[in-house]
Amino acid sequence: MARLADYFVLVGYDAEKRGSGDGQGQILQRFPEKDWEDNPFPQGIELFCQPSGWQLFTERNPPTFFVAVLTDINSERHYCACFTFWEAVESAQPQSHPRNGEEEEEESASPVQPAQLFAPKSLVLVSRLDHAEVFRNSLGLIYTIYVDGLNVSLENVIGNLLTCTIPITGGAQRTISLGAGDRQVIQTPINDSLPVSSCSVALLFRQLGITNVLYLFCAALTEHKILFLSSSYQRLTDACRALLALMFPLKYSFTYVPILPAQLLEVLSTPTPFIIGVHSIFQSETQELLDVVIADLDGGTVNVPECVHISLLPEPLLQQTREALSMVLDPELEVADLAFPPSTISASSLKMQDKEIRAVFLRLFAQLLQGYRWCLHIIRIHPEPVIRFHKAAFLGQRGLTEDDFLTKVLEGMAFAGFVTERGAPYRSIDLFDELVAYEVKRMRAEEGNKQKILRHIKELAEKLYKNENPYPAVTMHKVQKPTEGCHLRLHQKPFPRLDEGTVQWIIDQATAKLQTAPPAVKAEKKCMVPSGPPIAAIMERNGNALANSARRLEVVRNCISYVFENKMLEAKKLFPAVLRAMKGRAARHCLTQELNLHVQQNRAVLDHQQFDFIVRMMNCCLQDCTAMDEHGIAAALLPLVTAFCRKLSPGITQFAYSCVQEHVVWTNIQFWEAMFYSDVQNHIRALYLDSSEENHTDEEGTEEPQEARSALEIASEQLRLWPTMSREKQQELIQKEESTVFSQAIHYANRMSYLLLPLDTSKNRLLRSSGLGDVESVSNSFVTNSIAGSVAESYDTESGFEDAESSDVANYVVRFINRFVDKVCTESGVTNEHLKGLHVMIPDIVQMHIETLDAVHRESKRLPPIQKPKLLRPNLLVGEECVMEGLRVYLMPDGREEAAGGNIGGPPLLPAEGAIFLTTYRIIFKGTPTDPLVGEQVVIRSFPISSLTKEKKINIQAQVDQFIQEGLQLRSCTFQLLKIAFDEEVASDSAEVFRKHLHKLRYPQHVHGTFAFTVGQSPKQAMQPKAKEKNPSLRTLSKNLVKNAKKTIGRQYVTRKKYTPPAWEQRSSQHFPEDNEDEISVSEEMDRSTLTPTTTIRPSEKMTINHLVERACCRDYQRLGLGTLSSSLTRSKNEPFRISTVNRMYAICRSYPGLLIVPQSIQDNTIQRISRCYRQNRFPVVCWRNSRTKAVLLRSGGLHGKGVVGLFKSQNAPTAGPSQTDSTSLEQEKYLQAVINSMPHYADAGGRNTLSGFTSAHMSSAGKWGSIRASGRMSSYALNVEIGSRLAGKDLLGAQHNGAPAEASFLRQHRASLYIIGDKSQLKGVKPDPLQHWEVVPIEVFDVRQVKASFKKLMKACVPGCPSTDPNVAYLRSLEESEWLSQIHKILQISVLVVELLDTGSSVLVSLEDGWDITTQVVSLVQLLSDPYYRTLEGFRLLVEKEWLSFGHRFSHRGAQTLAGQSSGFAPIFLQFLDCVHQIHLQFPMEFEFSLYYLKFLSYHYISNRFRTFLLDSDYERIELGLLYEEKGERKCQQVYKSIWDYIDRLNKKAPVFFNYMYAPEDGEVLRPYSNISNLKVWDYYTEETLSEGPSYDWELVQGQPEHMEEADRQDTSAPQTKRKIIWPCYDNRSRMEPDAISKLLEDLHNLEMELGQVPERWKDTWDKIKASQRTEARQEGSRTPSSLLMSSGLSHHRRSLGVYLQESGVGSTLNLSLDSDTSSTSTPSSGKQGGRRSTSTLYSQFQMSESENRSYEGSLYKKGAFMKPWKPRWFVLDKTKHQLRYYDSRMDTECKGVIDLAEVESITPGTPTMGAPKTVDEKAFFDLKTTKRVYNFCAQDVQLAQQWIDRIQSCLSDA
Repeated sequence: MARLADYFVLVGYDAEKRGSGDGQGQILQRFPEKDWEDNPFPQGIELFCQPSGWQLFTERNPPTFFVAVLTDINSERHYCACFTFWEAVESAQPQSHPRNGEEEEEESASPVQPAQLFAPKSLVLVSRLDHAEVFRNSLGLIYTIYVDGLNVSLENVIGNLLTCTIPITGGAQRTISLGAGDRQVIQTPINDSLPVSSCSVALLFRQLGITNVLYLFCAALTEHKILFLSSSYQRLTDACRALLALMFPLKYSFTYVPILPAQLLEVLSTPTPFIIGVHSIFQSETQELLDVVIADLDGGTVNVPECVHISLLPEPLLQQTREALSMVLDPELEVADLAFPPSTISASSLKMQDKEIRAVFLRLFAQLLQGYRWCLHIIRIHPEPVIRFHKAAFLGQRGLTEDDFLTKVLEGMAFAGFVTERGAPYRSIDLFDELVAYEVKRMRAEEGNKQKILRHIKELAEKLYKNENPYPAVTMHKVQKPTEGCHLRLHQKPFPRLDEGTVQWIIDQATAKLQTAPPAVKAEKKCMVPSGPPIAAIMERNGNALANSARRLEVVRNCISYVFENKMLEAKKLFPAVLRAMKGRAARHCLTQELNLHVQQNRAVLDHQQFDFIVRMMNCCLQDCTAMDEHGIAAALLPLVTAFCRKLSPGITQFAYSCVQEHVVWTNIQFWEAMFYSDVQNHIRALYLDSSEENHTDEEGTEEPQEARSALEIASEQLRLWPTMSREKQQELIQKEESTVFSQAIHYANRMSYLLLPLDTSKNRLLRSSGLGDVESVSNSFVTNSIAGSVAESYDTESGFEDAESSDVANYVVRFINRFVDKVCTESGVTNEHLKGLHVMIPDIVQMHIETLDAVHRESKRLPPIQKPKLLRPNLLVGEECVMEGLRVYLMPDGREEAAGGNIGGPPLLPAEGAIFLTTYRIIFKGTPTDPLVGEQVVIRSFPISSLTKEKKINIQAQVDQFIQEGLQLRSCTFQLLKIAFDEEVASDSAEVFRKHLHKLRYPQHVHGTFAFTVGQSPKQAMQPKAKEKNPSLRTLSKNLVKNAKKTIGRQYVTRKKYTPPAWEQRSSQHFPEDNEDEISVSEEMDRSTLTPTTTIRPSEKMTINHLVERACCRDYQRLGLGTLSSSLTRSKNEPFRISTVNRMYAICRSYPGLLIVPQSIQDNTIQRISRCYRQNRFPVVCWRNSRTKAVLLRSGGLHGKGVVGLFKSQNAPTAGPSQTDSTSLEQEKYLQAVINSMPHYADAGGRNTLSGFTSAHMSSAGKWGSIRASGRMSSYALNVEIGSRLAGKDLLGAQHNGAPAEASFLRQHRASLYIIGDKSQLKGVKPDPLQHWEVVPIEVFDVRQVKASFKKLMKACVPGCPSTDPNVAYLRSLEESEWLSQIHKILQISVLVVELLDTGSSVLVSLEDGWDITTQVVSLVQLLSDPYYRTLEGFRLLVEKEWLSFGHRFSHRGAQTLAGQSSGFAPIFLQFLDCVHQIHLQFPMEFEFSLYYLKFLSYHYISNRFRTFLLDSDYERIELGLLYEEKGERKCQQVYKSIWDYIDRLNKKAPVFFNYMYAPEDGEVLRPYSNISNLKVWDYYTEETLSEGPSYDWELVQGQPEHMEEADRQDTSAPQTKRKIIWPCYDNRSRMEPDAISKLLEDLHNLEMELGQVPERWKDTWDKIKASQRTEARQEGSRTPSSLLMSSGLSHHRRSLGVYLQESGVGSTLNLSLDSDTSSTSTPSSGKQGGRRSTSTLYSQFQMSESENRSYEGSLYKKGAFMKPWKPRWFVLDKTKHQLRYYDSRMDTECKGVIDLAEVESITPGTPTMGAPKTVDEKAFFDLKTTKRVYNFCAQDVQLAQQWIDRIQSCLSDA
């Protein structure tokens, strides 16, 4: 029972204080006068009676009533019912104080008669019960008695009112009377936990609307400040009450003031949340509140300031709540659109609607909080329950971790109160408990069914209504009301002063009566609170996801079982999939369960590899968890990380926790609390289970384990029994629980020290993000190898606490654990003594753990690395030796995508782990891919050391889960890139040693140090050249040189040499003019007999001559008929050229060969003088003669300045320099004239050889020739056009026979006999001289610097270091920017120009730069294009030996092969030449005997230093070292090939690697390739690689591998054998995996012969036989048929390849047979000139439609398109071979527009013209072709043609 009212107060206007501005109220009387003990009198009532301030009014207002709410210090609410009326004030001088009244102006205006003023007076009831209506009636009654002067004692009424007691709850109905003939019925709610709202909620929704109220609701729950405005106090109170009612079952625990008095307005700026109501007149004061949500009840608006973000309900709930509310508040909405709306629908009564709205919110809370009881941890049961809510688990299981709203609600005070109040397992329950426990399933099921939802809402509303109004038939109240308008009576007596004594006496009597009466005990129905279904049961997921995850879980389980069964390879394969699966929650749970099972089976001690896998899985599992650990993953792993371990050494064990510390969750104190509480709960549950279940064990066994009782159930049982227990028993239980908590606290102190102390505590690394920690702290979580700690070495000083002592970590951890222990122990009621004990223990625990960790750390560093594949040894060549044993590295993917599984798919072969080996010859990486799906493959990448162009240090991350490591990027000019990252086990100094060795091998002191020389010796014996005298003068040099040259003669091995030729650097071209003059003049003063060639040759020199004669160039001169050298040195005088021995001692030109071809008429001593005019003394010598036109090709170095002046300045120009220069230049002119005279037609033509074929276009620019501008891009030199058209087969020679077109000024009437192609920069100021017979063609060429730069860019484009960011253009753009193809274009262009000139009978002297780079390229290409001999294997060798080796291309210098060349870098001049040959090969595939593989082989080996052929810079230097003639002596060792040519010959005998099967040369054909950039292709040598075996150019290394692979395949015989071969680009050697047809046949033949025991025939013989037989076959048949195997060599068309490319390769060439069934292709006599013949026989390739036609008959026909399309002329081709009729847009078109298959043709009939047909044609020319698909309409030009077409097609059909 409770008092209805505690105090009655009379409050009036305080007349004394009225002078101070605002008026004030004062308490006139209060009853009872002394406070109740249980309820002191509230302060400040006078403020709340007049919330807008006490004021005087000029007229009487009607009485008002409202209820204000005060909250006392214990947060008890006091309801103050204020009834206010007005009384006249007896005013002495009304003007004396400023009035606040509204009529102020009027008053002051009429001073004559002072108006009557009225002051308010309030009757106030203070109660703790909220019965507003009863208070209104009671106060009204008192007012009525006063105002109507009823005959009832006011004291009595007030006394009765204050003594009236009513039951609080239980639904009792109580009638009370105040003794004035009145009667009131008070109903109490059945359950006081449910709020009473009468109509307030419904009214709130009416005033504000659904959305606004939802905003307010969410704002209140998420603790925002809320302010209501209204001009009605009663409405403010109602609105606040409604908002609180909506929040049920949560209780609002912040400031709650429904009516805030004016004086207290500053409360609004409080920082805490509140719900406050303020009268609208203060609206302006609320404007500047920035963070308050303001609801204006009168205007119906809710204003949310910008800075406030209100989190709304999570999505489906928000929508559902809105819909439900709209069904309740606006039921007409559903049927508003119906044509015949039902008349019955209308909203419920206001009171009922109120309950329905509350029902909606009750359902909402039941859905929000469903399953909350499963997340309660009960930590103590006795003496009173202590309960904690596991927020993270709740959010995680509900899948709402990300949801702002729920997170904020759970963190809020209201929810904390909810847990305290409702967490208790044993208490009385109410509607909400039932709803959340039993109705959740129903609510789930009804989702979306509006009718059912509405029905449920109505049911709940009924219950709520019943709770407030238990008795439907309410007896009417009977209370007197005052008469109407009584407040206006003029002469109303003031409210009388009441007699305190009387009232007090009534109160005392009643109190005494109450004390004697027995206490009315309301029996509380307590029971166990139902928990409802667990969350997991509610949150079902869709089946599809389940199926998918089931497969993943299977993978996780398998992987774990493989690990524990030690099947590591299997586990490794599944591992990536497991790591990917770990993104899903289910997989992580599955992992923890599986591991847990293994722990239970005592499998916790692992070996290193297992340990590693388990740790990596745990880390992956944890890294996706947040610090909240919402799914309890970390919690489940916590016991496991302290269980799994490995033995490091006897007595030292490393546990998994030392490797999984790197996660935020361990530093989150909430996580530890939740863990602690759940463990404590389990232990306490066990404590009571054990005692209660000992006697039920038998029954328990039969039940299912799921029936195990939850901790809450046990707790409620215990609480029920508690009162019945004895005091001792109670104490004992309290004791037990307390010690359980205490022991858990110790346990957790240990656990926390495990996870917080890093393995290496000596590093002053503090912990991570919490507080002091440094984020960089590296604990070894992600280290895959087992030396978990050692990686941290490099992070020594990263934590920023360098100077700290090692105890820092310990202190920090101790503080962290202390904080934790304090919190949990005080919450769970551990005694103070125990707590102190704990604080003492913690530092010891930490210290102890640090000591164990030190031992573990020490041991773990000693561990051998595990789980690394064993290093594979590379195969080495004979004589190749390892310099450095393998360093373990990762080969990282670079910018090439293929190997990394890029654009073509396939498993990534890179990154691969293995080792890098340094041998005397190569750098080799050999290893296996890290991707377990290709783990069995072997990856090899290597390149010769001598090809290394750039080496730089880089830092890379080798594996995703590893640290950045140091690495190297090695780039090679064989287009290979090794990007390696050293493994952690490789110390950085070994990496340095590796780099130093590499450097030493790459740049040896002297060429002797290169592999070609050291091969076979042990690396240490490499000879060092002896030091010579300090600074040898040039004189001594040349003396020595000549002497040495003599000594070498006849000696076979000069390896003990004492002389180092001067480095080229010393005689670089800048100093040349002076140096050379010097050197030569010195030579002249010396004993002349050694120099002048006329002196007789001593016997020792004869050997030299013999040797020289055997040199390649000499053999070639004889082949070309340029002169013979008989032993007697007699010359046949009639030959124009002779072989001069002037340079046999290399005295005149050191870089020329010993024997040179010079004009017959020139004496040797002249030559010596001439040579001075040219750079490097490289005077013009003949190197080739055209056998038909007898024009010769000469080469020389560029001219020196002096020479040019004399030779080319016009005669009257003043001559510069001494007269000697003149004589030299005269001799030079003689020399050139002698060359011209040697040409047979020179005399006949009298020099008037007209420039027949060259049109004016060539001469369009200022020079004689259009200067060939090096504009970097396509040079615009006009020859292009012409040669292009010439090559298209049009005969221009005839057309222009009679001389020149009109621009005579540019034309020279005579064709020069000799063209000198020189460098534009040198030939400045040259005037044309009509008297001379030669002509200078100045052209611009690129220099070596540009070649180097271009090559660098080319390498970067073809082998990029890292993937490009822009996928579309990067490769092609960088290729273009490299300008490599422009340079090739330039070289080809010049070469074709020279070929043209030679072919038309002019001689050409190529005199560019120093005569050994571009000159060599051009001269060699010209010979290759002009002379078919050089296109054979033998001829090409000869060409290279003659032009490149003998004529001194500086291979060592350009290849930077020694230390001296290091600064100059690599210049690929020879490679550029080979690329040009490759371009020509692509355009003329049938003209070359060698395959493209041969060119690649040379490209690779000319820089590999495996052979001595391409070492050193000239024949002279080779003789110096005794290399040239070494081959004559018996070879020291058969295996080591000193010369690449021998190696190639030998290989060619064995296998057709270098042979081009399509070789079918045409006699004497001159090739004129297209040189436009669009015709050039990027050489695949630059882009392709074979990872399975490395470069295929070291033939011995790659032989015999496929067999092993097949054997490996065969071992697994159980699996079905597949015939399918999978060939990976960039991995397999395609030509070997899938050889071309001919190679395959030859190989099969070879194998058959072996099997039959015959001696296998050489492949070449077999091939020649086949070709011979095929020729005879062709002759017999008279016309070649498709059956002929190969094209005979007499093909007449000019055979530029159109689409037939040889897919050349390591083993041979895939042959595309070119068939020819054209009977008309009779061979025309093939001479150098090409007539106007069209290409008759066309190549037929089955792959390319465009060129591959076999045209049996062709012509133009009109064809009618499909339905409604017009007739169009098309070019038709009938093809018997393919049995089809094709059509094209026009005759020239190569793209076939359509094909009619003749097999489908049913009939061919004459047709009729249809609409739109050509008008002029006879209608008999129409015919129709009917196929199975449709009818084609055709029309020919005339009737004959039509008939012919019909016949042809018919014959084809009948043939078939």
